[in-house]
Amino acid sequence: MTTQLLSEKFHDQLDGVLNCYDRIVLTGSLHPFCYAQGMTGYPYKHQIRIFDYAQFAEPLSEQIRENAERLAQQHGLQIEYIRKKNFRKEDRIQAILKTRGTHPGLVHIFSALEPCETYKPWHDKSTHQTYLRRDTGKCLHYYFYFIDPDLGLCYLRVATWCPFRLQFYFNGHAWLAAQLRQKGIAFDLIDNAFVHIADYTVANQLMEHFDLVLLHKSLDAFAQRFCPVIHSLNLSYQWSIYQAEYATDLVFKRQSDLQAFYPHLVETLIHTVKPADIATFLGQKLHGNYRGEMGNRFNVRWLGTRIKHVMGPISLKAYDKLGLILRIEVTVNDVSFFQPYRQVQHRNGETETKYAPMKKTLYSLAPLAEQLQASTRRYLEFLSAIATPEVGVERLNRLTETRVEHAHRYKGFNLLAEADAALLRLLLRGEFTIHGLTARAVHKLLPEKTTGQISRLLKRLRVHGLLKKVGRHFKYYLTELGREIATMALKLRELYVIPALAH
Repeated sequence: MTTQLLSEKFHDQLDGVLNCYDRIVLTGSLHPFCYAQGMTGYPYKHQIRIFDYAQFAEPLSEQIRENAERLAQQHGLQIEYIRKKNFRKEDRIQAILKTRGTHPGLVHIFSALEPCETYKPWHDKSTHQTYLRRDTGKCLHYYFYFIDPDLGLCYLRVATWCPFRLQFYFNGHAWLAAQLRQKGIAFDLIDNAFVHIADYTVANQLMEHFDLVLLHKSLDAFAQRFCPVIHSLNLSYQWSIYQAEYATDLVFKRQSDLQAFYPHLVETLIHTVKPADIATFLGQKLHGNYRGEMGNRFNVRWLGTRIKHVMGPISLKAYDKLGLILRIEVTVNDVSFFQPYRQVQHRNGETETKYAPMKKTLYSLAPLAEQLQASTRRYLEFLSAIATPEVGVERLNRLTETRVEHAHRYKGFNLLAEADAALLRLLLRGEFTIHGLTARAVHKLLPEKTTGQISRLLKRLRVHGLLKKVGRHFKYYLTELGREIATMALKLRELYVIPALAH
């Protein structure tokens, strides 16, 4: 019997389920200025002295400043210089939109002195080579906030110093709203969340067919408009993923339906989600030598309560947005964390298909969505197993009874006994979820038991339906029933029985 998902259990109380990109931040790198060797080659190719790097970059910087001032004058805007460290540009933009309206066009321009990447002329006395090496500094940046007919509210951040790196932001929910509007599908959008869509099936299909070629053309057009140096240099930008958020929203019709189980769900997650579980949600295997950041965090915000699970550059969150939406959201700060099965081209020209880190290019948004949707699906299955106690009680009764097979009796499990609870906790280990378990692996974790005892223990688990054997191999996986029972048992012990006895 498979786990009944929350989306299935609360089908009548749901307005719908939506899978959609949320916040997306892209980086534009001017090729070949984006790496030191390429930047060094450009002056040599155009007969420019390496130590004249600053004189080469200054006129280009002036072009960007003049262009920003011209655009501000054309649209009747004043470029606002940011002096405060904690200044929130988003709040200022929302205040402007209340009086301006949401029609397409340039909304506002900010300027700020911020850190930037740059290059430094260098002469190596040992090799007698003169080149540019990577350096850091500060330069003036412009933030062009505008409303695009297709992408909604966006901004383009333009550095005024070479190598003129760009940063572009837009929101997937705003893009989807524009698509629904074009197709005449009614919807209600509050902040960056849909509280109602007339046709969720069409909405999910639109998100699956997001046109990345059209997005690329739009990005090049924005770069040409706000960063005119590409005309002078006759170069183009390469776009890569800097940060991406992907959300699965369970949109309830009434707040009371969500709040009836959500506080209990969050309380359970705080105690039951282990590091190995987080790795499993993200399709990873937790190695003993892993040194990245990992753990759970709980926050109470004015928007609602939130639990956050972190593994390196990836975070997985669940929160009650607007008190009406159960949102499961994955935030990616480094797409190479995921390793899909893809074609890899080597420097010698040969190609092979293997598991390899995902490329950071703009066109990885499509395969990245598949990875993130799978992660949210696994997390939703975990939540669903926790949030269905009535199913767990029924199966718990079956688990505790003695069962007979081929004239052999296999006693039930006492979920309050430490020995059986430790066994269930062992079965939920992340590496077993991904790669299965063997008698040898269990014996290493239970060295006090003999091989015969381990074999009988595995047979007992199989008879009660907690384990299943894979093909002709002596490898076992936890069944859906086993996962639900183990989760329920640990919750019963750790959240109810032990705290009650402690008092």
